[in-house]
Amino acid sequence: MSGQKTVTPSAEGLAASINAAKTRGLPPVHLWNPPFCGDLDMRIARDGTWFYEGTPIGRPGLVKLFSSILKKEAEDYFLVTPVEKVGITVDDAPFVAIDFEARGSGTDQVLKFFTHVDDSAVASADLPIRVERDPKTGEPSPYVRVRSNLDALIDRKSFYRLVDLGAHHEGWFGLWSSGAFFPVIPSAELP
Repeated sequence: MSGQKTVTPSAEGLAASINAAKTRGLPPVHLWNPPFCGDLDMRIARDGTWFYEGTPIGRPGLVKLFSSILKKEAEDYFLVTPVEKVGITVDDAPFVAIDFEARGSGTDQVLKFFTHVDDSAVASADLPIRVERDPKTGEPSPYVRVRSNLDALIDRKSFYRLVDLGAHHEGWFGLWSSGAFFPVIPSAELP
């Protein structure tokens, strides 16, 4: 089998556990607290690309499968199954929101986001939108909570479209969704 990459037993076991544990929808990772088995050489780049041992994972189905068992505890990310937990590296947010749809307008507006791993999330008080600004450049980085405490970086094209839907409320320019207002920038800072 020369030329083929050998999968470490830990990664192989993790994949088998995922397949065994996965049912309809997302697995209940919030209920799983298995023992920590060490770190896996897996990284999620800011653009949503998943890497294993420095090589991009080119199979979208495998990325989607791994993303379904992602869990965040404090500031650390893990892939978890009922029997094992391994640490991975996430450069920014684990997901990228690549599109959205808007229904309604004003305070009745509802924003539904779609990620690169086929998740969807309706922005609400439980799944908020937030914008962080780079302290040096002022460049905004917009995020939406997708599930549990996992966020998606909203891609640039979607963010520009969102700005077109923005409104002023109590001194802020921001977005309405599901009856909640999400501030983006103080109104006074807009030209």
